[in-house]
Amino acid sequence: MTNRQKLFLALSIGVSVVFLVIAFRGLNPERVAETIRTAQFGYLLLGACFYFGAIAFITRRWKFLVDDVVRVPWRALYPLVIIGHMGNNIYPFRAGEVLRLVLLRRGWGIPISRGAVIVLVERCFDGLVMLTFILIPAALIDLQSDVLRQVASVAAPIFVTALVVFLALAQRPDFFRRVAHAITDRLPGALGEKLGGIADEVISGLSALRRPRDLFGAVATSYLAWATEALVYLCVAVAVGFPPNYPLMLMVVGAVNLGGLIPASPGGVGVYEFLASSVLIAAGVNGEAALAYAVLAHVVIWVPPTVLGLLLLPRMGLQLSSVAKAHELGEEKG
Repeated sequence: MTNRQKLFLALSIGVSVVFLVIAFRGLNPERVAETIRTAQFGYLLLGACFYFGAIAFITRRWKFLVDDVVRVPWRALYPLVIIGHMGNNIYPFRAGEVLRLVLLRRGWGIPISRGAVIVLVERCFDGLVMLTFILIPAALIDLQSDVLRQVASVAAPIFVTALVVFLALAQRPDFFRRVAHAITDRLPGALGEKLGGIADEVISGLSALRRPRDLFGAVATSYLAWATEALVYLCVAVAVGFPPNYPLMLMVVGAVNLGGLIPASPGGVGVYEFLASSVLIAAGVNGEAALAYAVLAHVVIWVPPTVLGLLLLPRMGLQLSSVAKAHELGEEKG
């Protein structure tokens, strides 16, 4: 790990600690623990099952986006997505994303750079879904939350701009290739060649967005994936005795996932608890109960894919140390 990475990791852990302190501030930890202890385990288990269903839809979306490069069976992609979640949960620097791209290259020959563009497209779709989950339920629920407004105001221009750029590049690839090479050809030899190659990979990685079937499929499965994950949050709500409120759970999903823009420790510890509990408190939930819910929901979406991902690693010829070395593996010639 480089000094720069160590500094970033230290700062991200600091961010998590700050958000944890804010989340617990003024609350009674014993009441939070009591709510967690009395939660109904059966509903938590059902929530974990829904979470694997959400990952199945995420896998199908990934297949829509990679099929234009190489047709990969869904059953081959699903373990890679699980491993990616595991890596992101236990190691910083989005190591899980890199690891699944490394495995995709090893198994199917898709270049890391092209796979990385597809991941960026996925994140854009996710961001727009999260904004939808905040804005539409907000019209149905009388919920005033400064936190939600701030998160949405920061995230909206980022994801909307990125998606517009990606769609433009995808619809007129030849034009943008000419523009890119007109610029890179004027740069010094090695630098111009490298940047020109990157531009080609970026534009090629967006090819699925030119096909209506794949574009619609990717958008539809994005909504299905996150709508299914909201069922996980609903199960946790029932487990701790909250009245079922699916629109509110959509808002929680939107808030905690847009919170991923905040650099925090692996798994978003601290930021997740703060955002999830803030939405519930704004909806009138008691602070201790809201925080207990946030902790339990985080456990339910963290533990299952992490455990399964660790079990799948040896089947892929990898060890736990491979997660820490994901970025080095990504630099291998392949």
